[in-house]
Amino acid sequence: MTETEILDIFRKHSALLEGHFILSSGLHSDRYVQCALVLQDPRVAAQLCSQLAERLSYLKPAVVAAPALGGVLVAHEVARALGVRALFTERQDGAMTLRRGFTLEPGTPTLVVEDVITTGLSTRETIECIDEAGGKVVGAGSLIDRSGGTADLGLPKASLITLKIQNYNPADCPLCKEGFPVVKPGSRTKK
Repeated sequence: MTETEILDIFRKHSALLEGHFILSSGLHSDRYVQCALVLQDPRVAAQLCSQLAERLSYLKPAVVAAPALGGVLVAHEVARALGVRALFTERQDGAMTLRRGFTLEPGTPTLVVEDVITTGLSTRETIECIDEAGGKVVGAGSLIDRSGGTADLGLPKASLITLKIQNYNPADCPLCKEGFPVVKPGSRTKK
């Protein structure tokens, strides 16, 4: 699939939103990518995540991991396409951790995936969690990279689409200054 075809899928599912949003990073933006609206269709989720798996298969992961909540379905579908195990990290007392009995053998080659990367914070936290659990993170991926490719993860990475969407520090947000109502659609907000 081309980037245009993938963007058309997101538009068809009303997953590219315009307005005034607080992103999971705490930054503000005039556009928001709501991957959950695309991933609610299992056939579309499988199609998109298979494309992502193809782009990262050369890394030969044995496990695919993602931060909860947004990356859980992505990890599951990428892992299915690669024929490997999927797991996810969760925040506990403010830190990413493996729970629910998830474990990794020392040195397990692990791919970390997300729905959307903005600053890369959740991905980096998940990478750190996997490293601490003994895994060896070999790369990262996302359906959408809204950083314009600038989020540095220090690893090989791939995204289906790379967008450059303006983000604003809340103190400098022109949308706040103009009085536009703000919405927090993500699963995590930074205070």
